[in-house]
Amino acid sequence: MQRRGWVASIIAATAGLAPAIFFESLFVKISVKKSTTASNAKAHDGFSYSRDHFEELVDTALAHAKKLGATNAGAEASEGCGLSVSVRKGELENVERNRDKSLGVTVYVDHRRGNASTSDFSKAAIQRTVQAAYDIARFTAEDPTAGLPDEADIETKHRDLDLFHPWRINSEEAARIALQCEAAALKTSRRITNSDGAAVSAQQSHFFSAHTHGFRGGYASSRHSVSVAPIAKLPGRNAEMQRDAWYTSMRSADELASVEAVGRYAAERALSRLGARKIATTECPVLFESPVAAGLLGGFVQAVSGGALYRKSSFLLDSLGKKVFPKHIDIEEDPFVMRGKGSSPFDDEGVRSARRQVVKGGRVEGYFLSSYSARKLGMKTTGNSGGSHNLSMTSRLTQPGDDLNAMLQKLGTGLFVIELMGQGVNYVTGDYSRGASGFWVENGQIAYPVHEITIAGNLKDMFMGIEAVGADAYNMGAKSTGSILVNRMKLAGS
Repeated sequence: MQRRGWVASIIAATAGLAPAIFFESLFVKISVKKSTTASNAKAHDGFSYSRDHFEELVDTALAHAKKLGATNAGAEASEGCGLSVSVRKGELENVERNRDKSLGVTVYVDHRRGNASTSDFSKAAIQRTVQAAYDIARFTAEDPTAGLPDEADIETKHRDLDLFHPWRINSEEAARIALQCEAAALKTSRRITNSDGAAVSAQQSHFFSAHTHGFRGGYASSRHSVSVAPIAKLPGRNAEMQRDAWYTSMRSADELASVEAVGRYAAERALSRLGARKIATTECPVLFESPVAAGLLGGFVQAVSGGALYRKSSFLLDSLGKKVFPKHIDIEEDPFVMRGKGSSPFDDEGVRSARRQVVKGGRVEGYFLSSYSARKLGMKTTGNSGGSHNLSMTSRLTQPGDDLNAMLQKLGTGLFVIELMGQGVNYVTGDYSRGASGFWVENGQIAYPVHEITIAGNLKDMFMGIEAVGADAYNMGAKSTGSILVNRMKLAGS
């Protein structure tokens, strides 16, 4: 998905910035950068180990676990490799190649569980690793809920979700792209005087997993990105400086946004922050920019995940079937999005994934459960061992024309947040307090940038207080939502 959102243009009427700064919000589609990446690359491209070799390693581990007397066992072999290049102020700063491998083994002795791993793929090392896992299991306290997933839940049809697109790029090419991105940021305005650098990353991995309840499967995947972080400065000896950043990340390099657009947009975001003010402590509605708003969706996932629920460390205990959001809010999980960043045909235990409504009409329709957490709660696994898959939050009130301009009009007078800082979320109580930067909005128009403020509330109230979700959704990961308008929050300022 390409960026659809706001681009801030700053125009100073005088050198001293006296009359002021104004902003324009408009839809932007960053152009696609083409590459010579082969989308039909085979799963062994760029790897040191083949899928067949991984199967042999896993089978060796499982056979040895059975020989030792394990009740059940599982094993996974994996490998990852990639290239990361960073530049700063027109100079090469860092070139890093990574390659790692691992074999993890889990052994069950009745309802006692042991786990061990190794990066040595020799037969002797694998046998020692299995022995270590077995010994741990023998001396671990028994847990009646511990064990492999039920055989009826195992995925047997492994659909291809087109997740593997290796980027055949060398360090010189990566450095050229990073320099091009940074140069685009620096030439946007004379007020872009410095940079925290630009980076290019090309990563890929593959794995094979199996266990004694019949699961066998694995796949290769890739993730590539280009990023830049320019610094804007006002004229003067002790002038204010502001930093912002932007990036593009995709499974396939030929879907990355153009580096010029990424650099220019990052620069415009940094420029838009110049002249930031503090504001007085108040209460007002808050509009979260779409990439920031995805964090609210993440907060919901955390609260209704199995571990938090069975430990009773969630503010949304016993929320199944209950209204947590307004009735216009829906949340869908779809593991089968082609090239999706959160796509997978099965979870970390080999349990089948499924497309489902997690929230329907504001009511919680399902949790995020692994086999273990489901047993602890007396429920069935939802295929979420390892986390959620491609989530999208939508509102039944959203119209196609509800772009950022329309959302600012809905906000009226209040705070538009584009950055959050700190980890001030208590998932036991739902209390929420984060440092924030953004813009003060008056009568639906951006008035001026603000910084050094704190926004606070409680996630229960914030979820129920969602008045609108924009049509400006942007997926920077496995969670997607448009900008989110919350009816009221506390702002701590000067």
